[in-house]
Amino acid sequence: MASIRELHKQLIRKERSAVEITKEALERIDKLEPKLHSFLLVTPDRALEQAKRVDAKIAAGEEIGMLAGIPIAIKDNMCTEGVRTTCGSRMLENYVPPYESTVTERLIQAGAVMVGKTNMDEFAMGSSTENSAFQLTSNPWDVTRVPGGSSGGSAAAVSSGECIVALGSDTGGSIRQPASFCGVVGMKPTYGLVSRYGLVAYASSLDQIGPFGRTVEDAAILLKHIAGYDPKDSTSLNVTIPDYMKFVKPNLKPKGQRRIGIIKETFGDGLDAGVERAVTKAIEVLQELGAEIQVVSCPRFRYGLPTYYIIAPSEASANLARYDGVKYGFRAEDSESLIEMYGKTRAQGFGAEVKRRIAIGTYALSAGYYDAYYLKAQKVRTLIKEDFERAFAQVDILVCPTAPSTAFKAGEKTADPLSMYLSDLMTIPVNLGGLPALSIPCGFDDQGLPIGMQMIGNVLREDLLFEVAYAYEQATDWHNRKPQI
Repeated sequence: MASIRELHKQLIRKERSAVEITKEALERIDKLEPKLHSFLLVTPDRALEQAKRVDAKIAAGEEIGMLAGIPIAIKDNMCTEGVRTTCGSRMLENYVPPYESTVTERLIQAGAVMVGKTNMDEFAMGSSTENSAFQLTSNPWDVTRVPGGSSGGSAAAVSSGECIVALGSDTGGSIRQPASFCGVVGMKPTYGLVSRYGLVAYASSLDQIGPFGRTVEDAAILLKHIAGYDPKDSTSLNVTIPDYMKFVKPNLKPKGQRRIGIIKETFGDGLDAGVERAVTKAIEVLQELGAEIQVVSCPRFRYGLPTYYIIAPSEASANLARYDGVKYGFRAEDSESLIEMYGKTRAQGFGAEVKRRIAIGTYALSAGYYDAYYLKAQKVRTLIKEDFERAFAQVDILVCPTAPSTAFKAGEKTADPLSMYLSDLMTIPVNLGGLPALSIPCGFDDQGLPIGMQMIGNVLREDLLFEVAYAYEQATDWHNRKPQI
């Protein structure tokens, strides 16, 4: 399918209707879902109704925005009024929210067409989308492999052309890592840039909603529409949102004026040779485009993984305490007491990975261990932030691989949680620092699997990320390659 800009031109010229574009997306979903399982719920009636409203505006001579009539998929942890929102969990299998999340409300106002809710790791806890309680999603480039996670359904849907763009959420890399595995662009914005109101919480100080697109421009257009202050979110930043499209241009600033730092701690042991070659070549392209390249050190970068797996489970333990079978969601039957009902509900409603993280978090927060684990992790988090601050005093953006490897086989790491956690080694420190970061395709390995390069910006410097990423994208052809599915 075409880009947002191309489809927008076709709509305003009346070469195609929004209904025609939507039907094409729905037909592709019907064709590919038996292989991919990207969606937990497809919403054809709602999508066609939204498309008809866009066509009516065009027929009446009204102006439409860039997202009007564009098929979009939503990760199934964002509340959609009247549309089931499960978070990939039995606990919320039949939950229908009575309100819209801020991001989906903004998309409705922009005229976007929601074609469905995408599969995900349960409560966004995972790196492969294998922790979904309902189905396994396949990677469009090789259906025997995972699409990454936890936003694997959204990444697979964009990669395969089941939609034009999609929303995901990123707590430790859950947009960028699946974007790398599926060969698309994925961005985790600055913490607080996009409202979390209506996003079902995993780890509140880390969660952030962001866009997937086949191109940098598509991601920039989507972010522009969902970013902005929201009084319903206490962590929302009250800042002016720039027009990101002004920074989507093919050339970097004059030679030597754009400084790019290579994080040396992200290369070496544990990094696949094919990934290292591709990212190194991509850095050479950036240098040819006029960027000044230098190696920088973030010495606490690799401490991000253990720090994250104390802080995130601790916050998850608190956030998931609300699922007790009383207020809403799943309730176990045949209990003789309230305490027994609590226990049965949580035992039957949560999957193995969610239980594991709740147990870790509860332990880390318990009396006698809070100082030794949680408090110490927060201190290390501060040190990681300081490393980034020192690095950005030298350079404009940082670059490293998005993930240590390409997509792995389904089932390959499910028996080894620690091996699975290493998939987010490169992405987690960004969330701990609250920084924006983008994954862009930069090559393929010997098996034809996509490789992503991660670009990391300072706080609220999404504009720089789009500028450098777009210049790189236009100098290469990785974004033009599509999976043969």
